[in-house]
This record gives sequence, C-alpha cells and structure tokens, in this order.
Amino acid sequence: MPSSSNRDSLPFEPKKNNKITKKPSHNPLEKSTNLSSKDSQGKKQSTSEAAIPEVISNRMLKRIAIFSGIPTGMGIFTFFASYVVVTQKWLKVPNTAVLLVTMGLFGLGVLGLSYGVLSTSWDEEREGTWWGWSDFTVNFRRFTSAWKNARQESINK
Repeated sequence: MPSSSNRDSLPFEPKKNNKITKKPSHNPLEKSTNLSSKDSQGKKQSTSEAAIPEVISNRMLKRIAIFSGIPTGMGIFTFFASYVVVTQKWLKVPNTAVLLVTMGLFGLGVLGLSYGVLSTSWDEEREGTWWGWSDFTVNFRRFTSAWKNARQESINK
C-alpha cells in the first residue's frame, strides 16, 4: 500500500519546474522571436504534460456511462412510458409526478457524471473497485484541497 504522501499527489500530475525566468528583453525584435518560439514549445509541452493517460480516461468514460447513463436513460424511458400510460388511459398519472420522477433521474445522471470521474482510480496500474467509494474519497479530498489552494493563491495575489 502506498504511503499517504504518495496517495495525495496525482500519478499523472506534471512535475513543477523551479526554473528561473529570464528577464524580458528591451529589444522589440528579440521579444517577438522569443515569444513565438516559446509559445509553440510551451503549448506542445503543456498539453503533453497535463494530459490524462488513455487508460485512466477510458476508465472514467466507462464509469460515467454507467453512473450517468443508466439514470439518464431511465429518466427518458420514464417520460415516454408515462406518456404511453396516460394516452392509452391505463392509469391516471399526475403531471407533477412524471415531472418530479424524470427530473430526479436526470439529476442523478448529472451527479453520476461527477461520481464517475471522482470514483475512478487515477493510478494507471490499479483498476479500482466496482463502486469506487475508496477512490472517490481520495480523489474528492485531492479535488477540494486543490480548489482551496487555488482559491488561497487567488486571494493572496
């Protein structure tokens, strides 16, 4: 079992550089050539470093399809099934009941999006459990601490 400090950092998180930035040049021609070369290199590096590995991305998509797709599909089915039941006069179903059930299932689908991402194991070598509750607690803690740090940094600026 990995140590807690290893569990707190993301396996695919880019390493922070402690490079000393070069002071801006006063020569306008030098600035434009430096910016264009830095921009093309910086964009290429940042996308490759910040990308989520394909194994983890596929895991996330599978979990999102399950935890979001099933409730959303049930919401759509409930809406059309209630239409058939009412038009065939099998039962008298109040409109508000159909609305509340459908909206509740759509709401579960929206929650399933977040749960699908946060309950995925973000370690490339470890699949995780079917429900993913232990991964959800770890990833939710990472998410909230990153959000708090970003908020604190924006306040300090």
